[in-house]
Amino acid sequence: MEAKIKHLELIQGVINRLAANSFQIKGWTVILVSALLALLAQEGRIKLAYIGFIPVLVFWGLDGYFLWQERLFRDLYNQIRVMDESKINFSMVTGAGKRTWCGAMLSTTLLIFYMALSLLVLVVFAM
Repeated sequence: MEAKIKHLELIQGVINRLAANSFQIKGWTVILVSALLALLAQEGRIKLAYIGFIPVLVFWGLDGYFLWQERLFRDLYNQIRVMDESKINFSMVTGAGKRTWCGAMLSTTLLIFYMALSLLVLVVFAM
């Protein structure tokens, strides 16, 4: 049972790091887009606000990647959790299965967050 617990702890550590990365990506996105829009507004170049879509799209893709990997590792965790201890080999191979990067990007939580930021950029651009 000790080997199974150790393997599950390794997987959980990866899941925790991926979740932390996703959280940091969201923070950096808000900071970068806000700073960009404030800088453009201060210089009277608000019509260049569409540039704010670039970090939104880049960070959305990166955040989607982290969420996709997190889901894959959660699936691996569930496989190991029910696996016979004699078969534990400490493999960290996830195997994509039904999970896709695009599916993670279009998850409800990421859609709401990044669409709200996109709407903000669009509103500022329309001013």
